[in-house]
Amino acid sequence: MSSATVNAPDTNNMNPMYSEPEKGIAMETEVEKVSPLYHVRRGILVFLKYFSLVFITFCILLPLVSCVWTAAKTDAEYKTGNVMAMPHNWFNFSNYAEAFKLSNMAVAFRNSFIVLVCVCFMTTIIGTQLAYVLSRFQFPGNAFIRGAFTIAALLPGIAMQVAVYKIMGSLGMINSLWGYIIMSMGTDVISIYIFIQYFENLPISLDEAAMIDGASYFTIYGRILLPLLKPAIVTALILKGVGIYNEYYAANLYLQDKQKLGTVAISLYAFTGPQGSKYNLICAGVIVTLLPALILFLIFQKQIYNGVAAGAVKE
Repeated sequence: MSSATVNAPDTNNMNPMYSEPEKGIAMETEVEKVSPLYHVRRGILVFLKYFSLVFITFCILLPLVSCVWTAAKTDAEYKTGNVMAMPHNWFNFSNYAEAFKLSNMAVAFRNSFIVLVCVCFMTTIIGTQLAYVLSRFQFPGNAFIRGAFTIAALLPGIAMQVAVYKIMGSLGMINSLWGYIIMSMGTDVISIYIFIQYFENLPISLDEAAMIDGASYFTIYGRILLPLLKPAIVTALILKGVGIYNEYYAANLYLQDKQKLGTVAISLYAFTGPQGSKYNLICAGVIVTLLPALILFLIFQKQIYNGVAAGAVKE
């Protein structure tokens, strides 16, 4: 038998999994892919995709680059030049030292660290316990409490500040760091729903097996279920931590002694006043405030990515 006879394709038995109409559609698709119009459309889509990515990246990096340039300028350079003009000395670190000193940033970092640790720890404990009760126990009012949290999340926080300020004033918590911490530990609805979703994904058989072994509800929560909530806790801590670190309105309203009780978010306003704003010092201070968050992100980026990815999927 010749090689031509052996290698000849059998057109009748080719792709037995496809019917005749499907073969025709497949052939039309192949023809479309090799047509010039197909390549033109594909090229346009690829161009738009990468152009949009480059444009969005440019919009995000432009303020940061402008801030770095402005932070390296002297007062004379900033007043005489434009915003995008490059500084003469890129290694001018005097603005950073002056911004750190004049804004009392050491005290601001200390206060922000205390507030951040206390609020994140307590909101995690309160949120996980509340989510554990709502997801594991069925009692009259369970649905009502969940609905109340949803309604509370829809209310703008600024609209309730008059009532909150009166309550804080009657309790003597204004101009008090611990009063501000207690107020910030209020129920975080988003975190609670994240924890409820995770509790509902954990099988109830874990609780039942632990109860058979004599474990109490607190033991089940603390030693069995809470360690399994690590991805959800990471996600909630990112959301809450970023919000607390960048909080300006509440910190400026309730922490009135800016020298002793000021946080990072309000420390930079020491360079604003009726005589104008020193934007070169403000930009230097902004970069200083970004460094702790950037360092923490670089150290724990693997845990952050794993936590956010796991917290975004409901199995």
